[in-house]
Amino acid sequence: MKTIMQDIAKLAQVSPGTVSNALNNRKGVGKETKERILKIAEELGYFKTQKKSEDKIIRMIKFKKHGYILSDTPFFSKLIESCERTCRNSGYELLITQVEAGKDTKEDIQKIFTQKRVDGILLLGTEMEEEDFSEFENLNIPMVVVDTYFKAKDCDFVLINNDRGAYLATKYIIDRGIKDIGYIGSTVDISNFKCRKEGFFQSMKEHNLEVHEENMYKVEPTTDGAYRDFKEILSNENIKLPKALFAFNDIIALGAIKAMNEKGIKIPEDVSIVGFDDIPFSDMINPPMTTVRVDVERLGKVSINRLIEKIEEEDEGKLKVQISTDIVERKSVI
Repeated sequence: MKTIMQDIAKLAQVSPGTVSNALNNRKGVGKETKERILKIAEELGYFKTQKKSEDKIIRMIKFKKHGYILSDTPFFSKLIESCERTCRNSGYELLITQVEAGKDTKEDIQKIFTQKRVDGILLLGTEMEEEDFSEFENLNIPMVVVDTYFKAKDCDFVLINNDRGAYLATKYIIDRGIKDIGYIGSTVDISNFKCRKEGFFQSMKEHNLEVHEENMYKVEPTTDGAYRDFKEILSNENIKLPKALFAFNDIIALGAIKAMNEKGIKIPEDVSIVGFDDIPFSDMINPPMTTVRVDVERLGKVSINRLIEKIEEEDEGKLKVQISTDIVERKSVI
């Protein structure tokens, strides 16, 4: 399709963008120019090709590396719902395919896009590391990567403002007069968690507060895993928890809270805790958990809209878009 568009532009002596505007009946194209473009498009069989390819397809690739993060959680369910809704409202169909690291080769990935025509790729890269990205380079299909970011890669990225969210969560704790603060991180290191760790340390540094190594905990980033691992941490007779903890996400926080409750540690009287994501369960526990709200619906909508923009306007520019976060104040901080 792109080749036909370029041929039309060449014969009409206009830019591909002008051709796209004329064919999609957008403003900004003169009457004579538009008629000339439509005539050339008819002669080149553009409209016949369009009729055969009237189904507009966006394929979401869920890249799975270990499965600890990218699972059936409220966060990802809501993200996919937002993507599907935005596609539907724009006349696109969203197809979802899972790709597993170490199992699917580059050839397998390329087959996904050659077996059925695809207009654009939405790559859900939450579990992806930079070296994994090479499998998706040079596909010659418009692509937007969502929920991760790699500085060295020339691509469109839409993601959460992770470092700012963590910075604000830590500042929220500090502003309540608490200085003895630690974090509960993840045994699985993903880009989002690295950024949240940076935001935590930045906030502590700016307030001239030290983070003691014994207050930096790591657990498996699943509810059961976080509960099991934090229960193991609490089994140490010499453990002395800090007065507050920042958890890298709500799943981790919920598992840790369960372990602390069983140990008789009261939230927030003994230990305050702040999570990240604002999943539905964070408001249902006792006490309701203070957390960082992520506008997941907007994350999906902006990702799809940017991809459609790249498809329809043949926009080859590259953008990094960060979705802002805010604090949801509940009862888990003293």
